[in-house]
Order: sequence, then C-alpha cells, then structure tokens
Amino acid sequence: MSADPNHSPNGYALGIDVGGTFTDVVLAGPAGQASVAKTLSTHGDPTEGIVKGVQAALATAGVEPTAVNRVVHATTLATNAILEQKGVRVAHIGTRGFRNLLPLGRYARVEEDRFDTFFDPPLSPIPAADCFDVHERLDSAGEVIIPLDESSVRTVAEQIRDRGIRSVSIALLHSYVNPAHELRAAEIVRDVLPAGATVVTSAEVWPELREYERTTTTLMSAYVGPVMVSYLRKLEQRLRDAGIDARVQVMESGGGVMSADLAGRRAVATIESGPAAGVLAARAAGLSAGKPDVISFDMGGTTAKASVVRNGAPAITTEFHVGGKGSFGGRRAGTGVPIKTPAIDLAEVGAGGGSVAWVDQGRSLRVGPHSAGSEPGPACYARGGQDPTVTDANLVLGYLDPIGFAGGTMGLEPANSARAIRERVAEPLGVGLEAAANAIHEIANATMAAAVRVVTVQRGLDPRNFSVVAFGGAGPMHAARVAEEFDIGTVIIPPSCGVGSAVGLLGTDLSTDRVLTRLCHENAIDGTSVDDTFAQLSEAAAADLGVELAAPTTRVERSVDVRLAGQAHELTIRISDGSGRHWDDASLPELRARFAEKYQEAYGIDGSGPIELVSYRVRVTHVVPKVPLGRRATSDAQGQGPSRKRRVWFREFGEYRETPVYEREGIGAKPVPGPLVIADGESTIVVPPAWNALVDAEFNVVLTRASEEK
Repeated sequence: MSADPNHSPNGYALGIDVGGTFTDVVLAGPAGQASVAKTLSTHGDPTEGIVKGVQAALATAGVEPTAVNRVVHATTLATNAILEQKGVRVAHIGTRGFRNLLPLGRYARVEEDRFDTFFDPPLSPIPAADCFDVHERLDSAGEVIIPLDESSVRTVAEQIRDRGIRSVSIALLHSYVNPAHELRAAEIVRDVLPAGATVVTSAEVWPELREYERTTTTLMSAYVGPVMVSYLRKLEQRLRDAGIDARVQVMESGGGVMSADLAGRRAVATIESGPAAGVLAARAAGLSAGKPDVISFDMGGTTAKASVVRNGAPAITTEFHVGGKGSFGGRRAGTGVPIKTPAIDLAEVGAGGGSVAWVDQGRSLRVGPHSAGSEPGPACYARGGQDPTVTDANLVLGYLDPIGFAGGTMGLEPANSARAIRERVAEPLGVGLEAAANAIHEIANATMAAAVRVVTVQRGLDPRNFSVVAFGGAGPMHAARVAEEFDIGTVIIPPSCGVGSAVGLLGTDLSTDRVLTRLCHENAIDGTSVDDTFAQLSEAAAADLGVELAAPTTRVERSVDVRLAGQAHELTIRISDGSGRHWDDASLPELRARFAEKYQEAYGIDGSGPIELVSYRVRVTHVVPKVPLGRRATSDAQGQGPSRKRRVWFREFGEYRETPVYEREGIGAKPVPGPLVIADGESTIVVPPAWNALVDAEFNVVLTRASEEK
C-alpha cells in the first residue's frame, strides 16, 4: 500500500505486534474482526514469527492473501537496537570545538549510583574516535560568525569513508535556526561516501533547541535507521512471497502510523512503537464503555506498561529516554539516551508473564526484570526453560488453563511449573508450593502497581478517578489486584484483549510530526510570521506523508511550546485542531490563558505573566478507511453461564476452591459475583472475591468491586 492509502474499505487489514514473547496478528475485514493468531516471537529473525502468524490468521478466516490491502506493524526493533547496541556503526560531525559533546555526555547519579564510590559513568553512545568536527559557527540568531569551511568537511568525510563507516549524523551549533551549513555539509558527505550511505542531519530529523538532545536524537536516527530499512524491506519481501502486496505501515511513538519509507528515514519516531498501539486500544475501549478517563494497563510476556488517557486523549511527551536508570518504570532525566520526538507518555517495568522469580543472597524473593522470553520460555512451555516465572505461578494457582493457552495453540505442563517453583523458590524460602506461587503473583502485582503510580500519583493525578483498561496476554489476570492497590473500582477488558495492541493498530491513521524552534517574546509576536511558520511545517509534514493539505481526509493539529519569560523550560500548548486557523487578535490572550491553566496543573503555582514562544509543532494526519473491529458473541451464546469448574487459589481463602470458569460468551449483562475465571481465547480474566463481572453492549467485560455496586 502506498503512503496515500485510498484503498477500498472492502478489503482486509492486518495488525501485527511483535512482543518479547509473542507475536500477535489480527485480521479484520468488511464484516469486522475475522481471526487472530498468537505465535512465539522469533528473535533471530522476527519476520519468521510474523509470517507464521499471518498465515495462521488467514487460514483460520479462509481469506486469500491477495484480499489484504493494509498492513500495520508495531515493532520494538529500534528500541532493542539501542538497548542491545545492535545498530550500525555511526560517525558524528559537529561544530569545531564541540567534537567531545557525545563522549562527555550527560549523566545523573541516581538510585544506587549515588552511593557507589567506584562509580564509572556509562560509555559514550559512539567512540570518541568516530566523532569529528568541522570549521563553521552560527550564533543563536542563525547569523554566520564563521562561514562553513567546505574543505574541512571534505577532509572529515574522507576520513569517515576510509574508516569504513557508512552512516553519518550531522548536528551543527544553532542549525535549528539556520540549517544552511548543515545541509551543505550533508551534500559534501554524501558526495564523498559510497552510494547507499546514510547521512542524517538534525535539520531534517528534529530542528529544535537544546544541543545535546538534538544531537542524540540525530545520532540515534543514523544508528537505527539502516537497521529499520533493512528489516522493513525483508518483511515486505516475505509478505510478498506469501501473496500480500500491501506496503507495510509502522506505528510511531506518538500514536499514528507512517509508511515504511518514512519509518526508515525517521526511525527514532518508532522507538515506542509497540506500547503506543496498546494505549490507543485502551482509549478506544474506554470510550466504548463510556469512560474517557482510563489507565492503560498492558501486560505481556516480557514487560508491563501503564499510561493515562484523559478526556479521551493519551498523554504525550516531547522528550523521553531510552535505557538509563529510574524507579519502577519511570526514567530519570540525565540517564539513558534522550530522544526528542513526540511519544505517548508511559511507564514500563520488567514484569510480564515470562518474568523470572528468584531468591537473592539475602533470601528475599525477587521477580524480574529478567525474562524467560520465548526462547526457552517459562518452565511450563516445556521448551527447556528451568526457571520459575509469573506464568508458572499463575498456572500453579489455577488461573491458567493448561490446554487453552495462547488461543489453544500451546499446551502447558503444570508439573514443570510446580517443580521449578518448588525447587527454586519454595524450598529455599521454606514455604509451601502454593504460598510461593502466590508470593510470585503478588510481587508481580506490586511491581506493576508501581508503574501505574508513576503515570498517576507522580504526575499529580488521583488514580481513583480513573478506570483500568487491561489487555495483553497476562494483563486481565492481574488487573483487578492492581486496581485494588489504588482503590480503583472499575476494570474494563475489551474484546480480543490478549492481542489488544494488534487491535489498536487497525484503528490508526497515517500521521507525522514536524517541529521548528523560533524564540519570540510575546511583545514581538508577528501574526503573519506565526502563520508562515505553521504553514511551512504543515507542508513539510504533508510531503512526508505524500498527501494534500487541502484534502478532506487531512487534519492539521498545531501546538506551540510556551514558557514564562526568563525561564528555561516550556510547556506544549495545543492551539488548534482540524485544518488550523490563522493567528488573530484573540490568539495571544487565549494562549496566555491556556498556558496559565497548564502551568498551574503542572506545578501547582500561578503561571500568569509575560510569556515567550519557543517551538512550533504540527501533526498532520491522513484519515484512512478502517475496518470494523471487535469480536462479538452470538446471541444464543450470551449469558449461558459457566462451562466448567477448576480448583483455583485465592489469597482471601488461603486454599484451593472449586471455582466456576466461564467463556466470555457465557457472561451476560447481569453482574456475576466472583470469584470466577473467564476464558477469553488469547487471554484469561481472573475475577477475585468481592468483584463482579458483566459484559456490556460493546462486548467489553467490565469488572466492578462489590462495594461499588449500587
């Protein structure tokens, strides 16, 4: 599919989400969701698991590959390439005198590092020997102080070529104001390097002030861009070999999707690709249940993610960190690699179904962050794994069905789980098997609750005012217990919750962001200049997508970064949606009022006073035809009651009890009191005592605490 996807809505669409343990595939068509598939992720070559899942989904639905005209993909490729240092070798070019910007870096000593007398700062993102500088200089207004010495650029380019480096990032001082030197330097480097080399400039990637963040963002784009291009080309070829000619679209961090070509050029925009899709799914589920304020809770096999949706809109940040250190899913500024690009604000912890339980030297039980992943996986997978995991604990407690796991594609071995937990947890701690399994389950809940705390309490939000939307293969098993930690009374589990992120992909539109820094005090604001800047950014973003700004399917959102005059940091204020509007006499008073309101919300103090405009932002979105989503129960199956019983362990009882097990279709609109277990194909919903379950009109399973019932 091209970047301008005016395809027929009568075709089929594929959503593909590659996680640390499972690859999820959702196929939907004109009549709605047709099939889903879960396969173990193949980390050596992710395309193997993808093609296997796609073929399974097509076969289940009886759909020919040629009927697919949209493929949307969420991938952790960019994140993993940075964290595992598996990108390509990059050379960086800066302004003369700033060669050591990256080797010097920036690092805050947080957590245990503050007390480490033998602390060593982290290594530079690239070796100092691969950092170069050229003779040129601009001032902060973009005026030329020292003209670009083209001979110095050519000399540096020849040195880079002779080193065998084929990817280059260029970030010159103050190029966000005047990109002329940077763009000319890129021309020279491209001319010297062999054909096919990658040359990335900050003016093209993210022309925003703050030298270090702009430099690291440009560097990471050059670092992972070639990897992303190679991967997407291979994936598209594998899909073509399978009979699917649709071009692949890639989820971007801010909640839209982009063409494969644009994802290759702007790979840093895909770093939070997978988690973003899940938040969009949670948003849609919350709105369908009449709950615009929700906490997205996504627990898969490797990690758990939490994010907040307020008034139907996900929280967006314009800077985040990859790697680094922090507490319970929150990353501390000054650690890791800062990336300047819009991303959905979320917290992530190493607590998934595959998280390994272990006893440390102090005889304390720990869970995660190491994961058994898909190779070898939890002990119950019978693939050679010997370590007990959260999945093993849930199987021992009776929450999981050993036969119907992962949509019935896998069988589990309870004896393996019991042996692993007994030998590696219960016996070292001197407790019984059930107590050890419950402790693993509870510690995982506590870890995930800490991630929810990061995006709510630490952001100044009261979590009791929100509902939890739970999805992912393991999320619905733990969601009610996590909600109890915050006295939250409602949990929503949407249809196809086990593949929620893949479902979320199919509800997205093509979009991209552009930014430009133009510092201006409110007394010097010129309306024509503001409109021209927004028009320039909008046209560039539309060109990225290959769409027309005037098209009825195109939306333009305009925002501006604002700060109090004299302060160093700013807040992003949205000033228009839709097609945008011209700056007029009412614009400045409105902007002041919105800024003061957000300043009060963020800092708790008065934000009135003279302001400065810092950076202009646009998001251009091309609305594409979508297929209807959501699996529905047949009318004759709804509310039939439990299909069976099994022994399940709950902490309230301290023992196993025969507990009813329902299929999702067996739950009706009348609340059913817990404890009970609901089988949901690709996931399992655990309803503890003191909770009730019902299915609403949109086929969401809604859990409410008994005390909340009226």
